[in-house]
Amino acid sequence: MDSLITAAARALAVGDALGALKRVALRDDAPALALRGIAMAQLGDLVRAKALLKSAARAFGPREAVARARCVVAEAEIALVSRDLTWPPKALEVARKVLEAHGDRVNAAHARNVELRRLVLIGRLDEAERALETLDPTPLPPAARAAHELVVAGIAIRRLQTNAAHEALDRARRAAREAGMPVLTAEVENAAHVLSAPVARLISRWRESPLLLEEVEELGSGTLVVDACRHVVRDDQLSVSLATRPVLFTLARTLAEAWPTDVARGTLIARAFRGKHADESHRARLRVEIGRLRAELRGLAEVSATKRGFALSPRHAGETAVLAPLVEGQHGAVLAFLADGEAWSSSALAIALGTSPRTVQRALDSLADEGRVQSFGRGRARRWMSPPLPGFPTILLLPGPLPSD
Repeated sequence: MDSLITAAARALAVGDALGALKRVALRDDAPALALRGIAMAQLGDLVRAKALLKSAARAFGPREAVARARCVVAEAEIALVSRDLTWPPKALEVARKVLEAHGDRVNAAHARNVELRRLVLIGRLDEAERALETLDPTPLPPAARAAHELVVAGIAIRRLQTNAAHEALDRARRAAREAGMPVLTAEVENAAHVLSAPVARLISRWRESPLLLEEVEELGSGTLVVDACRHVVRDDQLSVSLATRPVLFTLARTLAEAWPTDVARGTLIARAFRGKHADESHRARLRVEIGRLRAELRGLAEVSATKRGFALSPRHAGETAVLAPLVEGQHGAVLAFLADGEAWSSSALAIALGTSPRTVQRALDSLADEGRVQSFGRGRARRWMSPPLPGFPTILLLPGPLPSD
């Protein structure tokens, strides 16, 4: 292999993108194009990186299937980091199988990690966990092991398994130190920040306080929880989903926020039906919906009538509380995804939220009018993020040397 190509690949393997560019910046052969593409991606110029990797994939000959597959893996990671969720995941699967067939276990494992990160990002945790079972990280180099443990930690965080998340992040730290890559260590610490920052709000007796992930995990013990993040009502023994019953969930939440006192009928009507004035038709509808709520929660709580309105009483738990997202409102879910600091396309947000691009676009336009989000680019290249823009490029964990061995 060309000595300059080898030196550039080694520089990229330790995160030295500028050192790699010094060696291949003026070359247009396929290996140099691929390495330049990865270097530009690590420096944050994702548009230029994608163009270079596409050129490299075309320039590699028909006998260089492994090199072309590595280019596809790099493209897939750039698409993931730039939140281009419309990039075809099938192409990454094909590339991974090519790498596995040719014995390139390191880059095949990296391709699997990219697949897993995409699944975690869009909330398909069961699929991600099944795929994890097929991957043994033990023989992988330190950087690949760190990336693997970050995926494990991401799933554990979303499952509210804080001990498992801490253990995975500790393993990721050790692997990152062993790899000697400061950028990788920084990514691990950034992921660990989630465990020490508030992730939700606890509302009880009309008062609220922030909660850490560990506190959210412990919340179910002895408490009837009205979970506004997942739209379920649960205690230690039972969980009832009201995700498809928004009126019933609003009533349950309002009653839980006021526990142990009751809530006036007018307040329940205003919250559940958005009625400014409670007339007889509203009162009749409230009685019907309260009856439905009693039926849904019969194993968890009792909803009793009072002189003023209604009150909630847990059957088994000693406390009642509401678990609410940090950001709420009509477009709270959109803001929650944008809070990761990355630039999202409206189509990627639609995939992650499981809704239509048109609905997401209307939400983004509304939030932009309020100054809560901002966009850059035009047409299909338009991206959205929460202001202010970050002052440093995203760190990528792209494959190491791409040229054929």
